Amino acid sequence: MAAAQNVSEASSSLDAGTQHAESLDAPEVARLRADFPILATQVGGQPLVYLDSGATSQNPRCVMEAEQQFYEQFNAAVHRGAHTLAVEATDHFEAARAAVARFVGAAEDEIVWTSNATEALNLITYAFSNASIGRGGPDAERFRLGPGDEIVVTELEHHANLIPWQELAFRTGADLRYIPVDATGALRMDLAPEIITHRTRIVAFTHVSNVLGTITDVAALVALAREAGAFTVLDGCQSVPHLPVDVKALGVDFMAFSGHKMLGPTGIGALYGRRELLNAMPPFLTGGSMITTVTMERAEFLPAPNRFEAGTQRISQAVGLAAAVGYLEEVGMGRIAGWEEHLGARMAEGLAGIPGIRLLGPDGLARIGTATFDVEGVHPHDVGQFLDSRGVAVRVGHHCAQPLHRALGVTATTRASTYLYNTEQDVDAMLSAVADVRGFFGANA
Repeated sequence: MAAAQNVSEASSSLDAGTQHAESLDAPEVARLRADFPILATQVGGQPLVYLDSGATSQNPRCVMEAEQQFYEQFNAAVHRGAHTLAVEATDHFEAARAAVARFVGAAEDEIVWTSNATEALNLITYAFSNASIGRGGPDAERFRLGPGDEIVVTELEHHANLIPWQELAFRTGADLRYIPVDATGALRMDLAPEIITHRTRIVAFTHVSNVLGTITDVAALVALAREAGAFTVLDGCQSVPHLPVDVKALGVDFMAFSGHKMLGPTGIGALYGRRELLNAMPPFLTGGSMITTVTMERAEFLPAPNRFEAGTQRISQAVGLAAAVGYLEEVGMGRIAGWEEHLGARMAEGLAGIPGIRLLGPDGLARIGTATFDVEGVHPHDVGQFLDSRGVAVRVGHHCAQPLHRALGVTATTRASTYLYNTEQDVDAMLSAVADVRGFFGANA
């Protein structure tokens, strides 16, 4: 794929709706791989098989070139200075916001830049916390929490969508409840109507489990939350990079996602929020560039998104993320999802045929191309090191989801996660290595 010729081209996005093919195919993926220099790396003399995109994806050249070109040609502070460079930098910064907004179906002023999804989720919880102590005036009263109110999460959550809500409950006196999973890891949707009640003020849940790759029934949870009059907060970290996502169609109030999981740079994430809600929320971080008037006694704040973007922003990272979005749209999110579904099925079938391997997650639920498994008799850290000796990069540990692992009866697992640049040969190399693990560690006896 041709690298972007300039920042404007890199920041523009094609219409994802024009991509109608069901899936990528092997020859296309082989061509795409050439856009990712790191995939030519060798690890211990073995070709790199990168199956850890669920943690951090790799970058195509156009993303790196977009960032470099920004620094070479447009580097200046945004929303400040009237000189040419400052104006051009601001234009590229806001063009990046527009590109990312279009990618998820939002309006430009409904996207707030953050450092990552964790910051985006903390932004929401601290805004609600500030509203609960009287900040924000009458418009913010809708966000006030106190004793008797309830926050609902699920047992699937990444710690980033659990601990901030624990802390909000502690600060406000609200109660934290959760929708459990069953023994296979399936969310107990049959219990959701009992848990989401008239006391519920917030329902926060993952779109796609970062451990199991399973896709949550967003429509059902949004319907229950609306009936209860609760706000909905979606963790889109594992869905936005891998599936076509339209926040308006999903009907959620807020969504957080990270650039580094969707071919973009590290240090950049975004919060989507409905315009009327963002404009009513008190800010999280305060300082320069988010105010209208300041006296020695008080300050007044700009409308969203600026009210949540105090200080010097992540300018080059935003430009790089826009380039990543353009790349994903050119390939086609539906086609990416189709290819990953194929790879995921290949992994699941292959793992099921290896003695001593337990594939985690329920049968029959839609998944992205992620497979998480337990190797009988071998610790996941040892599994990961053995696979690394074969050049296969996977994630090991509890994947920042200790409660889910506890519910599944394990303390740690091995996770292989695919993306648009992975091949069938990558999957087969991983399966071949996994098949040798127990024998190497003498766990077959």
